[in-house]
Amino acid sequence: MDSKKIIIVGQGVSGTLFSWFCAQHNLDFIIIDNALTNSPSKTAAGLINPVTGRRVVTVWMDDIILPFAEKTYKEIGAQLGIEAISKMNIVDFFPNPFMKESFLKKMSLQAPYISLAKDEPYLNEYFNYEFGTGIIEPAYIVHLQQLLPAWRKHLLSENKFIEQSFNFNRLQVSDHSVQYENIVADLVVFCDGVEGSENPYFHLLPFALNKGEAIIIEAPELPVGHIYKKSMTLAPFGEPGIFWAGTNYIWEFDDHLPTEAFRKSTEQNLNSWLKVPYKILDHKAAVRPATVERRPFVGLHPLYKNVGILNGMGTKGCSLAPYFASQLVQHIVHQQPLEKEADIARHARILSRPQA
Repeated sequence: MDSKKIIIVGQGVSGTLFSWFCAQHNLDFIIIDNALTNSPSKTAAGLINPVTGRRVVTVWMDDIILPFAEKTYKEIGAQLGIEAISKMNIVDFFPNPFMKESFLKKMSLQAPYISLAKDEPYLNEYFNYEFGTGIIEPAYIVHLQQLLPAWRKHLLSENKFIEQSFNFNRLQVSDHSVQYENIVADLVVFCDGVEGSENPYFHLLPFALNKGEAIIIEAPELPVGHIYKKSMTLAPFGEPGIFWAGTNYIWEFDDHLPTEAFRKSTEQNLNSWLKVPYKILDHKAAVRPATVERRPFVGLHPLYKNVGILNGMGTKGCSLAPYFASQLVQHIVHQQPLEKEADIARHARILSRPQA
């Protein structure tokens, strides 16, 4: 079939991965992105955790999504000459006896990814803790601080990147094509994160935005190569000795700015948990494009067949985006079906409502 031209709106994790797979399929594309400094992709730790929540539940589609993500980031890193992903483990400090009991119960059922720490005492040098630790592995850190700028730089060198805010007034959608200013294309695909909740084509989807905050600290004495988790997550962030300390889920918020309350509570937690000195370098906050069902939005609009979406990844963008970006490209090129739980066809009735 003829190669399609695609306008991609947004270069967060979803836009980066979608454009990567477009490039792998030799599709002609251009990205429009305004380079917000406080976007979730630039604020996130890049953590991929195979289990979730207090009940240590294996994440959705883990056996497919996790190996696919690891392979994809390695391939992108190889092309760009950077380390895009690191494999490591999570040292899970049990905050109370009940959480330890829950973890041990899961282990007795031979749940994947979890075990008890074997050489635990060395952690006493660095942390205060009472109830022992578990290990979760493999986990991954995607180095978004390096990956996103490196991909942007590559796209700029190929004239595939326009640095500006997207303006819906300049978009014209017809039955067979789309046009944005002087760019004519077959499709426009929105990877626009939280802005998707106000996107005129997709704002009716059940987004459930939440806010997260993190403090970036310097703690050179902490052993590297691990992610640490107790009442918060401490994840390696960029350079050696730098860690990301977060996160919280705030469902009701006034703005996307960092809060004094989060900073104070995080400092208190760090002061009681860490035995080694640390220095606060930065405080970040961002709003995430989560969804009511905790499943992404992937596919083409039921009424406007040349308007697509890849969004709603929530806190799991780094693990979900590679697989669903690839699926969407396969869907566009070969009409392959999308995963039912992610396909926006499930919301066709909502999206087909007449607009006021």
